[in-house]
Amino acid sequence: MAQRRRTSGLSLRAGMTVGLLGGSFDPPHGGHVHITREALKRFGLDRIVWLVSPGNPLKEQGPAPLGRRIAAARAIMDHPRVIVSDAEARLGTRYTAQTLEALTRLHPGVRFVWLMGADNLTQFHRWEHWRAILDTVPVGVIARPGERTGARRSRTARMYRSARIAGRAARLLPRADAPAWCFINVPMADISSSAIRARGDWAQ
Repeated sequence: MAQRRRTSGLSLRAGMTVGLLGGSFDPPHGGHVHITREALKRFGLDRIVWLVSPGNPLKEQGPAPLGRRIAAARAIMDHPRVIVSDAEARLGTRYTAQTLEALTRLHPGVRFVWLMGADNLTQFHRWEHWRAILDTVPVGVIARPGERTGARRSRTARMYRSARIAGRAARLLPRADAPAWCFINVPMADISSSAIRARGDWAQ
């Protein structure tokens, strides 16, 4: 029996610069919207894709059902250049490095940028094949409340110091060759999915 060919479900054209914001989005909230709009502007991206993951390998407890999180994300993130996607579920990938390998193979000519909050940079060295991620696509790091100093002093930031692009040159990041990363300071919204769940506003 022939194996079904997996696709990302994304409609992207060669030459585009596309930011990828991955996470469980459990639940999606205004902070996600805020950093997405800032990343579009500061990095000069053509599109941003919210990669709503089936589950986070670093978290013990599973998130709310994927369909519910996708619907909530589409309801809150209403922007013509932002795509809310279940690409990881479609591709069957579990880790970011696997997802990036699949997307770059399926979309030749698209310039992908991995986007993440500064809180993720502090623990980035714990991610599966984290060096492969940095060697595959440029990485845009967005300030998060309380994480500016720790992120800049993180193991990843120290090891890849020479690959850093200054925040004032952030628009150069999407067309830079990996490894390349850029830390940008933006007006911050102190909102987190964990806090929303703790208040009971997002029952699973």
